[in-house]
Amino acid sequence: MDPDADEAGRQRGVRSHLSRHVPQRGRGEGQVTAQGSHNAGNEIPLFWRVSALFLEETFGLGGKVAVVTGGYGLIGSALSRGLAAAGAAVAVLGRHKEASDALAADIVASGGKSVGTVADVLDSKALDAACDAVVKRFGRIDILVNCAGGGATPAARLRPDQPLFNAELREATRTVIDLNLMGTVLPTFAFGDVLAGGGGGVIVNIASAAARYVSPGVMGYSAAKAGVEQFTRWMAVETARRYEGRVRVNAIEPGYIVGGKNRPRYQNDDGSLTPLGEAVIAHIPAGRFGTPEDLVPPLLMLCSPRGGYVTGGVVPVNGGFALAPGV
Repeated sequence: MDPDADEAGRQRGVRSHLSRHVPQRGRGEGQVTAQGSHNAGNEIPLFWRVSALFLEETFGLGGKVAVVTGGYGLIGSALSRGLAAAGAAVAVLGRHKEASDALAADIVASGGKSVGTVADVLDSKALDAACDAVVKRFGRIDILVNCAGGGATPAARLRPDQPLFNAELREATRTVIDLNLMGTVLPTFAFGDVLAGGGGGVIVNIASAAARYVSPGVMGYSAAKAGVEQFTRWMAVETARRYEGRVRVNAIEPGYIVGGKNRPRYQNDDGSLTPLGEAVIAHIPAGRFGTPEDLVPPLLMLCSPRGGYVTGGVVPVNGGFALAPGV
């Protein structure tokens, strides 16, 4: 829900949400040998093999190509890694080539497929060029995750000691709305035609609980994310009608994802909560803040073929935030 979470980048090891690695076991009842595979000679419980096959068929993205805007940020990097772990080739898109290339190289080193891709989400020509580069590299685009966004500038956060109607906030609000709303709309137009023109695909927009609940100080961010959610619904209806259900558009609505630049607002250096952190946790029934990895399972569900009847949805991932405002 905090806009600063979108802008903080950090390097993470690939966490395989669809692990294909099975530990060695001795021979015994109810176990079968995986002959002719990389696990040949190991004993694999039949239940594990069946379960792994089910997960692969349900959530596996082998052969798919995904573009993640803001792909090396705090949330974007987790989504990029999660898609790669599920088998997709991932284009990590952002303004800074070094950061995009670094994350892509890390994914490749961990056994995935990825490439860094440079573009500003507010520059249509750069986005068109990035689309051409991804298609040239991988031959197709199946998934677009619009994750670029954030607070844009500190001036976009209204402080309690500021007058409400001030010129600095007015200008900063325009900037933050452009980044979060148009930064979702323009990539959708740039990549959507290729995605729809192939075998179809999936667009997932990253919204925020700030679209639904009033978050103090971030008027522009809240308004922009509310626009993202309505854009998601509108585009879902239009693409379903025009492409006979082959293109689906959904959104994920994170709650308080804490890490990187926004952590000091909610947690002290010793891990204890700040006064603001205590106030927020009091409204989260799950009793903890979210992590970027919490967003990966719903993303895989929305992108998988088994999610083929889900479109126009906004999936909250917030630990039950604000569902129980009373005692």
